[in-house]
Amino acid sequence: MLFILLLVFIGITLIQLVYYVFIFGRFSFAKKQTIQPKKLPISIIICAKNEEENIKKYFPLIAAQNYPDYEIVLIDDASSDETLELFEAYEKEYANVKLVKVQNNEAFWGNKKFALTLGIKAAKNEYLVFTDADCYPVSNDWLLQISSQFTKEKTIVLGYGAYEKVKNSFLNKIIRFDAVVNVTQYFSWAKLGKPYMGVGRNLAYKKSEFFNVRGFMDHMKIRSGDDDLFINQAATAANTQILFSPESFTQTTPKTTFKDWLSQKRRNAATAKFYKGFDQFQLGFFLFSQVSFFVLAIILLAFQFQWIIITSIIGFRYLFTWITLGYSAGKLKEKDVIYWYPIIELILIFTQVIVFIKNIFSKPVHWK
Repeated sequence: MLFILLLVFIGITLIQLVYYVFIFGRFSFAKKQTIQPKKLPISIIICAKNEEENIKKYFPLIAAQNYPDYEIVLIDDASSDETLELFEAYEKEYANVKLVKVQNNEAFWGNKKFALTLGIKAAKNEYLVFTDADCYPVSNDWLLQISSQFTKEKTIVLGYGAYEKVKNSFLNKIIRFDAVVNVTQYFSWAKLGKPYMGVGRNLAYKKSEFFNVRGFMDHMKIRSGDDDLFINQAATAANTQILFSPESFTQTTPKTTFKDWLSQKRRNAATAKFYKGFDQFQLGFFLFSQVSFFVLAIILLAFQFQWIIITSIIGFRYLFTWITLGYSAGKLKEKDVIYWYPIIELILIFTQVIVFIKNIFSKPVHWK
């Protein structure tokens, strides 16, 4: 029996090798991108609900972009704080700001997708760039970087939405490491011709792509997924490009408690169950291989069965995973989280199991 478990353990390790080296390596070991700015007319779409403080901090960074032709579409989704008043003031102050006011609609109450749809329809330009009200670009050349990736064929651009670094916070390292793993996955699959998600914190596409799939209509009743479910439906090998130049990143403030971060993870996991069949399978199979690797390693080591072989396999597995994720972290300017990789990986796997179990018995809370 232990010999059979050893064979399975070897098989699981080979599966991990395929994922990390041959799939994730497509992004991790990718060459530096060539930036050729096109200066296309762009509409930035920002949807906000009760984001008064974040708007005050981050709007000036959006408005200061080093780009010749862009408008900012500000969508107030029935806020109860001073968000609308701020937007109205910006509309008067800036010639390139357009305000969209969303009233509570009985059919779509609390649905961010409805608000975004109104904003997209109001945008005057064909090229749309999305970010959230609690995010900001790290560079004034953010739009310049995004425009460089649009071509006649490439009409969807997936960017990286980073989290701010917080000193002396191990939770912050976990959150940022999790972001590195996630973006490594969806960037790599996009390079392989199987794009399956993007993040609304840093996303761009042509307006025609939105209307080609009837916008959010096929998943309007699902509160989340204005970014990943849309990309899962609209993105293809032919029309999708990734962007990972440091000047193209956006940043946001991460959660500061494990409870809040867990809630965020639960929302993401609940949305993923609506992905296409293949995408659900490859994500689930990857998690299965991770859990199985550690379970089998613990069992085999507990019985001290062929422990030299087992420890050698474990070392080999950590070598290729560490190298792959290290290169990804380097591209994403997150190298410091890699030093904690063995510990953080175990925490993330344990967290994913908790999320899976919790989501079976209760639904997470989405945009209100």
